[in-house]
Amino acid sequence: MNAIVVDSLTKKYGSFNAVDNLSFQVRKGAVFGLLGANGAGKSTAIECILGTKPPDNGKVTIFGSDPRKDRKNLFQKVGVQFQECDYQPEIRVSELCDETDCLYKNPSDWKALCHRFGIGDKLDAAVKSLSGGERQRLFIVLALIPDPQLVFLDELTTGLDAKARRVVWKILSDLKSKGLTILLTSHFMDEVEILCDEICVVRQGKAVFQGTVEQAKNAASCKKFEDAYLALSGEEVDE
Repeated sequence: MNAIVVDSLTKKYGSFNAVDNLSFQVRKGAVFGLLGANGAGKSTAIECILGTKPPDNGKVTIFGSDPRKDRKNLFQKVGVQFQECDYQPEIRVSELCDETDCLYKNPSDWKALCHRFGIGDKLDAAVKSLSGGERQRLFIVLALIPDPQLVFLDELTTGLDAKARRVVWKILSDLKSKGLTILLTSHFMDEVEILCDEICVVRQGKAVFQGTVEQAKNAASCKKFEDAYLALSGEEVDE
């Protein structure tokens, strides 16, 4: 069964096609990487998938439901972590987690999540006082509080040191083994190689590749995945 089906998705801003006839599927229980350069259309595509922006053409389903028409039902099944989040500057970690917890019928234990992600000692701290890496881990916790079946993660390990990145990877791999479906964006190709079962590379709003990391290397005739990604995404360095 597919968790997400995107069929001929198009989103325009005036005459500009931010997303251009984009199609892909995400298998339930898989980790799927939506990759591309800044401005390639990833964020707009995710907003359309989540139903926060209406597409100009095409169709999206999440677990077989329309994300715009069935928002209330899907809200309980989906977690979202954005790279940039705005909260009240003085709100404490515990207050933010508790407020988020109240929105869901069967939430996870947010205190346990905070401890698991290494911020259990920051519950009484103001969010504004957290380091960049601590804030990033908090945003992942907030995305997991719903105990979701599907989670969207945007540049999930930006700002984390090497040890923290590996901790996050291990936790997500454990959650995947329990059935969690993950759609992530990332500019760290080592992260993509470790986590993703399948990827879609977007270039100027269009899907230019979909398949596994190994298939991407073969398609671009590259031994290293980072080189393959740069070739497919149009980000090659001129020599």
